[in-house]
Amino acid sequence: MSTDPAVDRTWDHEVDLVIVGSGGGGMVAALTAADAGMSAVVLEKRDLIGGSTAMSGGVVWIPANPLLAADGIADSYEDAMAHFDAVVGDVGPCSSPERRESFLTSGPEMVRFLQAQGVQFERCDGYSDYYSDEPGGLAVGRSIEPEPWDGRTLGDLLPKLQPGLAAGVGLAVKTNEVRTLSHWNRSPKAFATATRVVLRTWAAKARGAKLLTNGAALIGQMLAVARDRGVEVWTDTPATGLIVTGGRVVGVTATRNGRPISVRAQRGVVLSAGGFSHNAEMRARYAPDRRSQPRWSIANPGDTGDALQSAIDLGAQTDLMDEAWWLPTPRGGKFGQTTLVDARFRPGAIFVDAEGHRFVNEANSYMEIGRAMFERDLTARAVPCWLVFDDGYRRRYSHGLSRPGKLPKGLIESGTLKRADTIEVLAADCGIDPAGLAAEVARFNLGAVGGTDAEFGRGSSAYNRAMGDPGHRPNPSIGPLDRAPFYAVEVVPSDIGTCGGLVTDADARVLRDDGETIAGLYATGNITATVVGRRYLGAGASIANTMVFGYRAARAAAREAGLTSEPTTDRSTR
Repeated sequence: MSTDPAVDRTWDHEVDLVIVGSGGGGMVAALTAADAGMSAVVLEKRDLIGGSTAMSGGVVWIPANPLLAADGIADSYEDAMAHFDAVVGDVGPCSSPERRESFLTSGPEMVRFLQAQGVQFERCDGYSDYYSDEPGGLAVGRSIEPEPWDGRTLGDLLPKLQPGLAAGVGLAVKTNEVRTLSHWNRSPKAFATATRVVLRTWAAKARGAKLLTNGAALIGQMLAVARDRGVEVWTDTPATGLIVTGGRVVGVTATRNGRPISVRAQRGVVLSAGGFSHNAEMRARYAPDRRSQPRWSIANPGDTGDALQSAIDLGAQTDLMDEAWWLPTPRGGKFGQTTLVDARFRPGAIFVDAEGHRFVNEANSYMEIGRAMFERDLTARAVPCWLVFDDGYRRRYSHGLSRPGKLPKGLIESGTLKRADTIEVLAADCGIDPAGLAAEVARFNLGAVGGTDAEFGRGSSAYNRAMGDPGHRPNPSIGPLDRAPFYAVEVVPSDIGTCGGLVTDADARVLRDDGETIAGLYATGNITATVVGRRYLGAGASIANTMVFGYRAARAAAREAGLTSEPTTDRSTR
C-alpha cells in the first residue's frame, strides 16, 4: 500500500468510516459505527469474510465480563490490572496504563453491546487464565466464546464466511469442549462432554441446520447483524493506499471488480488487516535474530503486511515487531489439525533441544513455548526442537499427526515420526545427543512418577492442571516416559499471527514517532502492538485486543463527529 493525496479527487464511494479487514476488530468497529449513526463499509482483500478471528477458536478473554457476574463469580478491574502489572510488566507504550485502563473498562461494555445486538456468548468454565497463579489471576478463567449458531441465518452470505476451526472435523464442538473431548474415555466428565457434542451434531443434522462454532460462529453472528444494520462487506477488495489531505487520512484507494477505486472516509479509517506473518522481507527486517519462517506460519493467508506498511510510510510508530503469537507445531502441520496445543499438556511427553535437554514447562501457554524455543536456540539448537513421547502416550493421546492409538504407516516411512526401541537409538536417529536425552528422560522420570517436576514446575499451576488428562493420577499433566517403543516428532515455532505493529493510544488512534496522532487513522488487532505485550494472558487474549480496540476506535470517531458515543445496550435483532 501507498499514500495518495486527495487533490481534485472524484470519489467512487463515500461513507463515514472505512474499515480495512473483516476480522473480529473490523466487524466490531462496523457494528459500533452503525449503532452510533455512522455509515460504514468493510474492505476485505480475500474472497472470504472473517480473517484470523473466523479461523480461530473464537474465544475472547475479557476480565470482569457480564457472564462471570451472571454466574456469581467475583472479578474486578483492580484484580485484572494487578494481573497485567504482575505478568505483562512494563513493555512500553503499547501496554501503557492508559491503554490497559481502556481495555479493562471497555471490555465488559463491548460484550454487553454485542449481546444487545443479538450476539450470543457463553462462559468458558474452567478454561483457566494462563498465569492463573500470579496476582490477579483467575483459575476458573475469564474467557467467553460464541454459542453454537445456525449459519443458515446468513443466507447467501454463508459461502462467503471463512470456515472455522472445527471445519472438516465433522463435529459441532465448542472450543472449551476440545480440551475434554480429547479425553472422552479418561473421566466421566469428559465422556459426558463427548456425548453432548455428538448429540448436538446429530440434532443439527436432523433438522438441516448449518451449525457453526468457534470463530466462524462469532464472525457469522456479527456479519448477520452488520447485514441487518446496512453495513456492506466487500470481498476481493484489497486496499492499496491511504489517501491523505492536510495531514489527515480521508480515505483509501482499493481494487474492486478489477478496477481501481477510491473510498472517502469522512470520519476516519480503521486498519484491522492483520499482521505480516506471510511477508518474508518484513520478518527478516524486524526479527533477524529469530529463526522463524513464513512457511512455518499457519496465520491467515491475508497477513502480508500491506496495510501496516502504508501506516509506517506515514510516520507511524511501531513496537514489538519481533513478536508473534507462537504455536509449537509438527513440521508441516496445519492449524486445527496437527498443532500441539493439547499434546504438550499430557503425561508421557517432553520437549527437548538438540542436546537432549528440556528447556521449558511444556504445559505453559503456547506463546511461552515459542519464546522459550527462541531463547534456548541462542545456546543450543531448539528451533526446531523435538517432542519425545512413549508408547503409552501414543496409545492414549494425539501427538498432532494422528488420532490416539493410530499410527499411519506413512508417518514412519517418511521419517516424519521417528520410532525406536530405546531412547538412545531414537536420539541418534533424530540428531539429538543420545547420552544427553537418556540422562534427561531418566532425571525427568524420577519426579514424574510422583507427579512432580522440580526443574520447571510442570503441573503446578491451575492452568497446567485444567488442560491435562483428568484421568491421570497423581498429576493430570505429568507422567514418566517408560514404555517402549519411543517416538519423536520435530516441532517448529509456527505462528498464528504477528502481534507487533502500530502503536496506538487508548482510543486506537495511530501514533507517530513523536507521540502525536495521525488524524483520521485508527488501528486494531494484529496490525498493532498488542496491549498484552509479550505475554498471552488467557484464551482469546488476541481476539479480545482486536475487538475491544475496534470498539474504542468507532466510539472515538463518533465522538469526534459529534455523534453519540454511548452504546445501545437494550436492543436485539433476533
